[in-house]
Amino acid sequence: MEEKQLKGQSTSQSVPSHASCLIVGGGVAGCSVAYHLAKLGWRDIVLIEREKLTCGTTWHAAGLLSLGRVDPDWQKLLMYSADLYERLEPETGISTGIKRNGSLFIATSAERELELRRLCPPINRNGMEAHLLSPEECSDRYPGLETSDVRLGMFVPRDGQADPTNVALALAKGARQQGVRIVEGVKATKLVVKNGRIRGAETTGGNIDADVVVNCGGMWGSEIGAMAGVKVPLHACEHFYVVTEPIPGLKRDLPVLRVQDEYAYYKEDAGKLLLGAFETKGKAWGIGGIPEDFCFDQLPEDIDHFEPILTAAVSRLPMLKSAGIRTFFNGPESFTPDGQLIMGEAPNVAGFWCLCGFNSAGIVTSGGAGKALAEWIDSGEPTTDVRDMDIRRFQTFQSNRTYLRHRVPEILGLQFANSFPYRDYASARPLRQSPIFNELGVAGACFGELAGWEVANWFAPAEGSHFEMPITELSWERQAWFDLAAAEHRRIREDCGVFDLTSFGKIRVFGKDALGVLQKICANDMDVPAGKIVYTQWLNARGGIEADVTVTRLAETEFVIITPTSTVRRELNWLQRNTPVEASCWSIDVTSGEAVFAVMGPKAREVLSKCTNADLSNSSFPFGTAQEIEFGMVVVRAHRTSYVGELGWELYVPTDQAHHVYSVLMSAGQPLGLRPCGFRALDSLRIEKAFREIGHDITGDDHILEAGLGFAVRTEKAKSRFGDFVGRDAVLSRKDQGLTRRLMQFKLLDPAPLLYGHEPIFRDGEPAGEVSSGAYGHYVGSAIGLGYVHCAADERAEEVISARFEIDVAGTRCVASAHLRPIYDPTGDRMRS
Repeated sequence: MEEKQLKGQSTSQSVPSHASCLIVGGGVAGCSVAYHLAKLGWRDIVLIEREKLTCGTTWHAAGLLSLGRVDPDWQKLLMYSADLYERLEPETGISTGIKRNGSLFIATSAERELELRRLCPPINRNGMEAHLLSPEECSDRYPGLETSDVRLGMFVPRDGQADPTNVALALAKGARQQGVRIVEGVKATKLVVKNGRIRGAETTGGNIDADVVVNCGGMWGSEIGAMAGVKVPLHACEHFYVVTEPIPGLKRDLPVLRVQDEYAYYKEDAGKLLLGAFETKGKAWGIGGIPEDFCFDQLPEDIDHFEPILTAAVSRLPMLKSAGIRTFFNGPESFTPDGQLIMGEAPNVAGFWCLCGFNSAGIVTSGGAGKALAEWIDSGEPTTDVRDMDIRRFQTFQSNRTYLRHRVPEILGLQFANSFPYRDYASARPLRQSPIFNELGVAGACFGELAGWEVANWFAPAEGSHFEMPITELSWERQAWFDLAAAEHRRIREDCGVFDLTSFGKIRVFGKDALGVLQKICANDMDVPAGKIVYTQWLNARGGIEADVTVTRLAETEFVIITPTSTVRRELNWLQRNTPVEASCWSIDVTSGEAVFAVMGPKAREVLSKCTNADLSNSSFPFGTAQEIEFGMVVVRAHRTSYVGELGWELYVPTDQAHHVYSVLMSAGQPLGLRPCGFRALDSLRIEKAFREIGHDITGDDHILEAGLGFAVRTEKAKSRFGDFVGRDAVLSRKDQGLTRRLMQFKLLDPAPLLYGHEPIFRDGEPAGEVSSGAYGHYVGSAIGLGYVHCAADERAEEVISARFEIDVAGTRCVASAHLRPIYDPTGDRMRS
């Protein structure tokens, strides 16, 4: 193989003594970051590659360009990549080999058919073109395809393929043309960090000072991160494909064929077929570390592992029966614990950035991701919401090598799995457990995972074992737990239930400047009496929502922040980065120190009164306040708040006393109908009440006024000694300009369809937005969705909701009622009762 002949031919070169930006890694990601930073006007950029450009994983990538996604931000990023690769050839003179020959997806099962029917409308809404095809039309698109068991196809004409090596080399040449210095044969041996900031690197070509260092090390990304004390959770897995001998009569420019029910993809290449696979369970590689001399290398064959894929392929494409195999390839690619790439500035080292962990989608992603990261580095904040890719989403334990070896084979196997809603990971579990984990299991809990925490999704009526994996019969229709969650939902609305919310993130903020710092960070007013709970958002400079939290003032100089499970590390980093260096203020994560039991429902006061002598009346314990109360034989901090829209309290309990509190609670509450409830009901309850969820309904791209959260903003509050709160100017500006988007609540008039998110919204027959999150409103008897709708800046709210709205569910437009106030209890009287 020509690439293999290059191994070992690199010679060490010297590096300059200083760079504005040092990029470590010369694959497609590193070349893209260099190219885009230079386009933004950066100079003195240096990229170093330990061997030769593309020699790690880029050179052996399949080069597939699958652009259609239900998420509009993701689709724009991928579409940019493909458009860029088309422009690079005239710009650089290097052919990227891009072909827009399309993609053909086929469904051979009822659930895969439903998936394609749900995928097609959002892809079209997001600016791509996708068509559903009959089995006969699939045959016309792909001659020789066996379609006797095909139920449906989907064709995406703007998809295609590209030459991975030449894409990277074209990006590298484009970067060089703008002054970037690319040095091959130089390895970073140490990264220099001083006072929490990156300062440069020691390399085999000399020392280099750098203001910014970007880790684009691919499967070496975790090792490069470790040099700076940064945990980068990724691990390599083996990835297999075969290339046939030339097949006589094979039609050129066939679309890329994806038979995901058989975990296989097919790419025509110069009269040959490449057959690749994402088998149900991958093989972790590099457990003992990656060999020092790894360069244009491949791994040993494992025909037995690939044989089931090959057998199915011969049935799917009978032409393969007589085709010889020219190449059996096995190469490593890196995967992350959640299947999303890693991007952003390290939470513990300023100036150290990452772009790696592409989960076998590096070619199609790197163009857009390199641009997004370059803009983030240049402007200091993302220009689009990249929360799902942000390195700060990970917990520290997720970089543990044993954990990764258990998790990443599942992630590889999910690449072609049906993208069912409510899927839980099955590997590397159980890990983080509430103090009452066993009690919940005995009560029949079926557990899911949130940031490593075992959380009860729902409860079966019979007693179960202490740990039950999720039901595997997933579906796009009503799932096996639907009726169980519905009963829990109604229990909260009509009676009383308890949620174990121990996984909630908890951050303590303290110091004589704690109030001033929070006044600068929070949009709401934090200057409240001790014991007051404040619902607030943290904004970026554009007025977009970076965090959605409650802040409780515990004392004059101490506060506690409650945040969603998966965002606590991101919130802590935001706090620390936005705390002025001169401030006497500190913030720490205390999540594991307290268990949380939320007692919710009309009977909550009656139940809790059996456990405490505290006065729980409205006059003594009003909504939005917190008190320490005696509970059984201990003292707990009770917060009167609600994420379900009912009367209730959250009990914050030291973890060493949680068993006692839960025992007292259940002993007193069970005769009154108290039962444990799960997160499926929690989600349906909150969406019925139109409560927003960070990362779905509200993101850094969503202005707080568009999100309908202006009631939580106090632009008139006194300025902190550290300045006005972040985003204040953007709030005032949008008030003057008017809103061009509004977050609304929708209820389908037909009670049968289900909403999950990303379904297109039509206003008077015209595209108007998409559903941001959806669930079934069991109390109101139909699916509920939240979603942004475009409108004119001078349009009154009454005019917007008076339109006719429809939501596209799997190709069928379903009529929906539209609401700006919650459908359920619009005045909020129930939770204040």
